[in-house]
Formats: sequence, structure tokens, C-alpha cells
Amino acid sequence: MAHPRRCSKILGEPTLLHCPGGSHASAACHRRVSRRVDCLHKESKKPRWPFAKRGVGKDRQKQASDLEHCLSTMKAIDCGTYDFCCFKSKSWHEFIKAQQTEQKDVNGRPQVKKEEAVWELFTSECTYFLDHLLVLKMIFMNTLKYLQSNEFLLDVDLWRLFANLEELNKISLIFVKNFFETMKEHVSESGSPMNSISILKKFFQGDLCQTHQIYCLNYTSAVFYLEKLRQREDFGIYLKWCEQKEQCRRLHLPELLVAPLHRLTRYPLLLNNIWKRSTDKTEKDSIQSLKEKVEKSIWDLEGKVKWLDNFQKFRQLHEVIIWPQVWDRDKRFFVPESLKQSLRENSSENILSSASRRLLHDGRLTLAESTRLLDVYLFLFDDFLLITKIKRNKKKYGGSDTGLTLVCPSLAPELQSVVREGGFCQVLDQPIPLDRLILKNVDPIHVTVFTLRNAFLIQHENRYRQCIAVFLLQAQTESAKKTWMSQIERAVSNYMKQHETKRSTLLCSPAESSEI
Repeated sequence: MAHPRRCSKILGEPTLLHCPGGSHASAACHRRVSRRVDCLHKESKKPRWPFAKRGVGKDRQKQASDLEHCLSTMKAIDCGTYDFCCFKSKSWHEFIKAQQTEQKDVNGRPQVKKEEAVWELFTSECTYFLDHLLVLKMIFMNTLKYLQSNEFLLDVDLWRLFANLEELNKISLIFVKNFFETMKEHVSESGSPMNSISILKKFFQGDLCQTHQIYCLNYTSAVFYLEKLRQREDFGIYLKWCEQKEQCRRLHLPELLVAPLHRLTRYPLLLNNIWKRSTDKTEKDSIQSLKEKVEKSIWDLEGKVKWLDNFQKFRQLHEVIIWPQVWDRDKRFFVPESLKQSLRENSSENILSSASRRLLHDGRLTLAESTRLLDVYLFLFDDFLLITKIKRNKKKYGGSDTGLTLVCPSLAPELQSVVREGGFCQVLDQPIPLDRLILKNVDPIHVTVFTLRNAFLIQHENRYRQCIAVFLLQAQTESAKKTWMSQIERAVSNYMKQHETKRSTLLCSPAESSEI
């Protein structure tokens, strides 16, 4: 007797059935199988674990309440325990009167102007230490450490957020303490000159500039990281608790994090103020050298920040700009599957990995095609122009969690919005080298005839001066069009000048001998 074959596990696959007993038995068997298949379809539509998401809201509420309870057990922190705290808002004359038992006429002393300038440096450093560095450390950093010791916010990276904040605190505190003791000795020993130059040398010739440089280089990524963390509910509870503290004086974390950058740029101004009020030539030379050291450190920092900013920008552009394969870009090119892998290995994606390349201008434009208008995004680099089309891909950037996408703050706002919306820029055609680019303005007569608005033309030529591509672009406004055309013209001019200089240098160099 023949036995019926089992149904395939893959639904929808045709199944051969054989039943003994004729057509009636076969029909009954078919009915049983169809009922079984219907049951399988219904079961496949049901969630595998219907209870998997139950209680998620309650768990979040419990975690939030546990976090708030942990914060409530944090002991109150007093940031004003230092003996110099009461003098940060006092003037130099008020300090002298508070220290001296005898009231003396300080206005007649010749060095009083210089002493006031030195006192301004001290009081501003006190404010910087007490109201910014110490608050960042005691309220924000130590609270986060306390939470992590209680197994909250364990994935938050302290270094990425605060960098070498503890080292900054240490250096500033040592300076303020030593300066305060020196000034107290100077006031108590009336008539003796203020020995402030030695402390200034120790402070500014030490690790001050290098420590600030390390912090400032991390600042952009810290703000970048903070914006991502603020989307989280648990970090928001911690941040709100810290910012409501009286010691913060209504300042938020981003405003406190930027304080070391502002402080470093203010040091040369304070030193220059002391230099102008000094009368001794040796003393003036010492202060001038300290001022130049700080200024040089700031210039070095600016160069490093620009390099780092350019590096981060290109790293994100490398992720945002998608280079399609040549057979996907143009259907005329046929490549067998067996050869595609070898061609993929020679991809041109690394064109954006050059550290010397700079992005000059970028933005949205409209490309006029034969049957439609296409939204495009142009990138003008210092050696080529890249035309891309904007596409949406939610899955590429985390599906519905696009709000948590990390976006480089130095990118243009238009491109930032594209990335946050889960979009990317797909390359429309090959890069146009600036020495092969021809820019043409569209005459006003064509605006009315062909209904073109704020249009200009970009022509791509090959090395034989043959036109291989033409792009008719339209800007939103006339001013945007003029900006684009001027930026492209300037970039082409600078590129041609640089290459002419290189060419002339090579021609002037002595030729190598052809003899062996």
C-alpha cells in the first residue's frame, strides 16, 4: 500500500499527495492538509514570544526610579571650602584693607596699577576654577562616577565627555593657592615688591598650555558625544539633577564644558595688561615671552583643531557618500558575476581618505534632466567637483533610531538634516577634476523660453578636450547661484595656479643625466 508523502515545511511549495481509497479518500486527505496549512499560516503570523515586550514600560519606570533614588543618596557637595573663595569678587584695595590692620594710603604707590592687573589675573582664575572647573568635577564628573559605582550609566565614557578635567583642576588650584599666599606675604610685608613673575613663569611655562590643548582637542567630540547621550532617558535624569544644583548658577553642561577654551584665549589679554603696567624692563621682557608662549600654543591648537575637524568631517563624508559600481551606474556596461569581485576591490571610495584634501563648498541644487527635475547635493573640493543624489535608507542608519545618529557638527546644516533623516548621498557620475571643468552661465533669455530659474551649466571634458558630460543645475535663489559660481571659479583658479607653480618648479629643477 502506498503511503501519503509528508507536506513540505516551506509553505506555498507544491506538494504531491497519493491516498489509497479512491477520489473520496483523496478529497478528505486534501481537506485535512489544507486545514493543516491554514493552521500553519495562522501560527506563522502570531508573534513567536507574545509576552516578550510585556512590562518594558514598567521596567523603564523602575530603572528611572532606582536612578533617582541613587541620586538622592548622593551627599551634598560644597565647592566653597577654600580660603581664597571670599576674595574672587573683591577688588585689590578691598583685599589690602582686609589683610592689613593699619589703614594705609595705597593709591599713592607707583606699583598699584601693576598690582591691580596681577590681581585681575588672580580673581579671574578663581572664578574659572570655582565656578567652572570645580563644578564640572564635583557636580558632574563625581556624580557620574558615583552612579557608575552603583551600576548606572556604565556605558558612558568619562574621558569622551570630560577628557583631562581632573588635571586642569589640579593645575588651576595649585596656581591660585600659590598666588594667594604670595600676595598675602606681599601685603603683610609693606613696601616689599610683589614677587609675581616667578609664579607666572612656573604656571605658564609648565603644563598649563599642553593640558588645555589636550582638553580643547577633545572638546568637539565631547559636545558631539553629549548630544547623543542627551537622547537617553537615564542620562537626562542625571543631567537634570546636576544642572539644578545651586553651584551650577543656572549654567548647563555645554556652557561649562566650553569654559577652558574661553580661558585659554583670555590668558594673553591678561598678561598683556600686566605687561603694559610694568615699569621694569627685565620684568616686561619676561611677561612678553610668557605671552608669546601662550599665543604660540593657541596658534598650534588652532592648526590641530582644523586638522582634526577636517579629519572628522571626511570620515563622516566617507560614510555618507555611496559610490555605486560602474555596472549599476550605467546599464551599457556588462560585467559577469565572476569578475565583479575583482573590480570591487579596486573601488574608488578611498578618494575621500586623503588628509590633504579640503571641502570648500557644498549644498543642495536641482539637476534638470530630460524628463524630470532631480534633487542633488554637490561637494566642491579643492581638486574636484562631486555630484550626488540624495536617497533615503532608514535601515542603514538604525531604522527608527535616526535621532541617535552621530552627526559631525562641522558639516553643513543641510547635510546634517539628511544624515539625521537616515539619508545618504549616492554618486551620480564620476568626479569632475577642476582642470577639466567648464562653467557657463545660462542667459536670461533661456529663463523665459525653457522656464529655467537661477540656472548654470557645468561641462566635463576629458584630457582630449572632448565633452563627456553636461549638467544643467538650478539654485534656489539668484544669490545662491552667484555664490556657487564664484566658489567654483575661485576653486578652479586656485587649482590651476598651484599646478602651474608645481610645473614650473619641475621644469626649473636640474635634469638627471641619461648616461649610465
